[in-house]
Amino acid sequence: MWREVASSTDVPDSGVLTVDVDGEEVVVWRSATGVLSACESRCPHQWAHLGVVGTVDGEELVCLAHFWRFGVDGAASKTAMNGRRDDKGEIRVYEIREVGGRIELPMTAG
Repeated sequence: MWREVASSTDVPDSGVLTVDVDGEEVVVWRSATGVLSACESRCPHQWAHLGVVGTVDGEELVCLAHFWRFGVDGAASKTAMNGRRDDKGEIRVYEIREVGGRIELPMTAG
């Protein structure tokens, strides 16, 4: 079973929104090309809140606290000063869908 957590207009391209799912904060974001994603609200590096310090750069959500980058699949990385991109593990992602102008997460997402 699915539940509405936001309107499609609440998360424009390159937008980030925090929603509550049964007392757990989930960050819903949309890439620059319109791909919708949902992930846990805290960066696994030092627990910065991605709804506050997260910004979308192209197809990734970036934590501005220490510049970890997250893909829609949850894969995390960081680009070193020399341009090398290092894997940093992953962040939990949630199933999400958009139906009739509504953004929905499963009832068990939280």
